[in-house]
Amino acid sequence: MSEINSVIRLPLKETGQIRPRSVNEIEGSFFTLGCETLDRDFADYDEYKEYIAPLGIKTIRLQGGWAKTEKVQGQYDFSWLDHIIDDARSRGLNILLETDYGNPVYPGGGGSSLSGGFPESEEALAAWDRWVEAMARRYAGKVRDWAMWNEPDIGSCEKRKTVAEIVDFNIRTMKVIRRIIPDARIGALSLASTYDTFDDYLVLLQEKGELESFDWIIYHGYTFNPDRAYEVGNRLKSFLARRTSKVKLRQGENGCPSEQQSRFALSMTKWSELSQAKWDLRRFIGDIANDVETSVFTICDFHHIGREVNRKGLLRAEEDHKVVRKKIAYYAIQHMTSVFDTSLQPGPTDCAAVFFKRKCTLFPFAEIHGKGNILAYWDCSGTPSDEVVPETARILLKDLPFEEPVLVEMISGKVYEVPAARISRSGEYVVYDLPILDSPFLLAEKRLLHLK
Repeated sequence: MSEINSVIRLPLKETGQIRPRSVNEIEGSFFTLGCETLDRDFADYDEYKEYIAPLGIKTIRLQGGWAKTEKVQGQYDFSWLDHIIDDARSRGLNILLETDYGNPVYPGGGGSSLSGGFPESEEALAAWDRWVEAMARRYAGKVRDWAMWNEPDIGSCEKRKTVAEIVDFNIRTMKVIRRIIPDARIGALSLASTYDTFDDYLVLLQEKGELESFDWIIYHGYTFNPDRAYEVGNRLKSFLARRTSKVKLRQGENGCPSEQQSRFALSMTKWSELSQAKWDLRRFIGDIANDVETSVFTICDFHHIGREVNRKGLLRAEEDHKVVRKKIAYYAIQHMTSVFDTSLQPGPTDCAAVFFKRKCTLFPFAEIHGKGNILAYWDCSGTPSDEVVPETARILLKDLPFEEPVLVEMISGKVYEVPAARISRSGEYVVYDLPILDSPFLLAEKRLLHLK
């Protein structure tokens, strides 16, 4: 991280450094880590497995891969998935296992890729049920968390499914899993972007009496400015809250490339490792501040065969799947997971205000069993840039006390003293004059931080 340490400089005294925490040091986490596309051999789990636990994310997302498992009708070979799940569990990781995609060995079995389409023939649907049942039986006791077919709402017009088709297929698959694993936790929908019909899915699930058979409704949705995601996310939460208090919204896949790409989400825009790290921090801290479990997409660059390498990984990998190094975002996510665990909860949003020339985000967090506070803040006015020279914002806090406040720059993980000269009072407010960038800083109670 020497390149970041040398460019982000603050006129404050350094007092420490965030210490990354491995999964066995963190009791509870809001985050899931994407370890997808192994079902299509776009990446190599053994190339990156040693990098997972040090990130401090306790759950990983995998894809089941029907076509990889049943290459000959009626013959299952789960050895590839056994290896991954057994290794991940040995590292203290929880598994979220997604049921997708189709299988062309069956007529009408759908395709094995993202937009290949559901199985449709009676023969293929029966084979789907058998595969889901075999997978559930095999991993009962090892996998409790499951998700439905990934992004069924995308694809060519002739393969794109209706709301009713997606709901029925979700219910069909859920019932197979529930029959084998009654206490399974299951996420529905995994929608890419069809949010204008979001409530239609909920209405239909409710009409069929199955909405509360699921534990989460999962959505994705990529925005160039990560803070714009909450215009959609909060609307989806409100739709869901009107239908049920039991089922929670979960962000199932989001990330940012580290260079300009010609394909995939957030393509055709200039990105760098620095702007990727900023984007990731803003999106994932913003998700948990809005009380939504969130997923980091993805651990490693993967070669989408026939297209190009998808550069949203926290690790740099080449076309042969070899990991060559950690990206800046890898370190940034380590700092994030070290700070934000389930000992914290989102705080009241009316306790802070900011004076700055552009729009800013302020997200308070409070210690659950204690009185400590953390305020995350950043310039949210645009898409993350490569800017490294902070400006100054005036932040006003009311009923958000700090005994020993420090400032944390989340990309480098450096911790700085907040001098008394930068703290004043204005009536009932405590005023802090603090650096600001289009990347998160934390005003934090020092004792809440895990420092080197």
